[in-house]
Parts: sequence; C-alpha cells; structure tokens
Amino acid sequence: MDMNGQQRVAAPIGEVWRALNDEDVLRACIPGCERLEKTSDTHMEATVVLKVGPIKARFDGAVELEDLVPPRSYTIRGEGKGGIAGFAKGGAEVSLEEDGPDATILSYTVKADVGGKIAQLGGRLIDSTARKLATQFFSQFGEKMRSPVLAPES
Repeated sequence: MDMNGQQRVAAPIGEVWRALNDEDVLRACIPGCERLEKTSDTHMEATVVLKVGPIKARFDGAVELEDLVPPRSYTIRGEGKGGIAGFAKGGAEVSLEEDGPDATILSYTVKADVGGKIAQLGGRLIDSTARKLATQFFSQFGEKMRSPVLAPES
C-alpha cells in the first residue's frame, strides 16, 4: 500500500516539529492507540487496537525515527504484530514546510505491507481503512495544534 498527502497546520514549523516528536500528542492523535512510550529520542513502543473490516486486533510494535533533519523532516519506520490477525510494517517520510509565519504544510508519503488474515481482506478495504486512519490522525493532530497547551513558551 502506498499513500501520500498534505495537511496545512495552523502553527509555526517549530511547534509542529515538537508536537510530531511528543509522545503525549501522538498518543492522543493515533486512532486506537492504547500505549505509546518513548524509549529513546528515536525509538518508541506502541500498542494500537484497530478494526479492519470484520477483524479487530491489538498490534504491539516498535517505531524508529531516522534521517532526522529538525525541524524539516524525518523518516518513520515501524512494525506491529497482531497475533493471528497478522502484521503490519512500513514507513513514512514526513516533511514540514513553512507557510507564512503561523502555518506549516506537513507532507507525508507512506509505504506499508500487511500480512496474515488482514491481508486476505483485499487491497480496497485495507487502503480505505488506511486512508480513514490517516484522516483521523491529521484531524486530531490539527485540533491538538490549536490547543492552548501547545502555545509557544514565553
């Protein structure tokens, strides 16, 4: 599965970068995220519950941040195992570009593979679910960026 898109975020690039690296923000934005813990500056462990068609599974996995160019870009690589339901692995290239002093364009390109029972559901269902999850993530992320909790520090 390949997917890409853009999201305009109503916040300066530095704030968006900090939020993309903040485990509390990410935990709140990732659909179905039960647990997200940073174990180092570039490594996180997560538990996410997802429903794809008739299959609901809990995925435990690890995420690595690579090729960091603060506050402009990074690559996310990860793999999650969902027991009998299967697995998901892949990565995303994320880049940020200033859009004036108070907004940022966040661009992403995702490549992912799934296996096991989930893979048997078919490409259309998997793709539509992935697009729905991405839309939910960016909607939540945009809301978090408008939150006063993430206001610039004085």
